[in-house]
Amino acid sequence: MNEKEEVIRKLRTGVINCNEKGVTEAVHEVIKKGFDPSEAIERGISEGMRVMGNRFDKMEIFLPELMIAADIVEGGLDILLPEIQKEKRPMKGRVVIGTIKGDIHSIGKDIVAAMLRAYGFQVHDLGLDVPISKFYEEAMKSGADIIAISALMSSTIGGQKDAIDFLEAMGERERFTVMVGGGAASPEWAERIGADGYAKTAAEAAKHALELLEERRGG
Repeated sequence: MNEKEEVIRKLRTGVINCNEKGVTEAVHEVIKKGFDPSEAIERGISEGMRVMGNRFDKMEIFLPELMIAADIVEGGLDILLPEIQKEKRPMKGRVVIGTIKGDIHSIGKDIVAAMLRAYGFQVHDLGLDVPISKFYEEAMKSGADIIAISALMSSTIGGQKDAIDFLEAMGERERFTVMVGGGAASPEWAERIGADGYAKTAAEAAKHALELLEERRGG
């Protein structure tokens, strides 16, 4: 295993083992040794949190452990996300992103927003627990190309469909490319509700956003 792979493994296992010191040491190694912070987040931190989320769903761990892991992840992201945002690229388009009303989970959405910025998008992050109308209002105000809606919980995923229905009702559905994601979403769900795109990971979301935008512009 080479040095980069070892650091990514340390990040992933640090999150899974709720080892705050290990995660902090690993993120500083990423910066010191010049490794790609986007890759470290995606393959290390995000993957570790996905494992913890799956364990929670199977009741192999309980809420206190999940919350500890989430706090550790946020600490790691606080160090790595600014490194991504230092990478200056030509602006590719504008994205409005947020976690749907009733859902207070932000880690996945924050990582996607960071990846989108790294790929050259201007990102308007609405945060979490966002009302449906707010996505529309901000997209119109900012001249957004893409609306990206996250939902982690099965109890809130219906809000993604409601947001698309709202755009239809306002007569503005064709103006925007709509992407959905989060733990509760799936390709089948995206197709069912008429979304334009879905991605499982943050890196996939950024790449797919570029592809959708190129298709829309006839590229």
